[in-house]
Amino acid sequence: MRKLSKIIAPALIATLALGAAMPAQAAPHRNDARYSTPVRNTDVRQQINGLNTAIDRAAARRTISQREAQGLRAQARDVQRLYASYARNGLTRNETRTLETRINRIQVALHAERRDGDRRRG
Repeated sequence: MRKLSKIIAPALIATLALGAAMPAQAAPHRNDARYSTPVRNTDVRQQINGLNTAIDRAAARRTISQREAQGLRAQARDVQRLYASYARNGLTRNETRTLETRINRIQVALHAERRDGDRRRG
């Protein structure tokens, strides 16, 4: 029995080690140029659509002026064009970061426009 455990234990450990190493190899490497997934694409697309909805809602409620809404919509369109350009070949980490940064800037600008009360751009 002791000889059997000396043979089986190392074989079992080697099998477990190989099983744990395989998923790590299958995962995309951190430095991969393209790491786009449908979930990331969907998230970015939904954030852009959410921006448009929020801008339209704020304009309809008259918390921002039509001029403010126009400027924010133009920025959202630019982000949407940029997304379409990037998404053709799949999104890289930097492209995703760029899109999210621009989306966040527009969200902050929308929030500021709602709070300023002057109903003028800027």
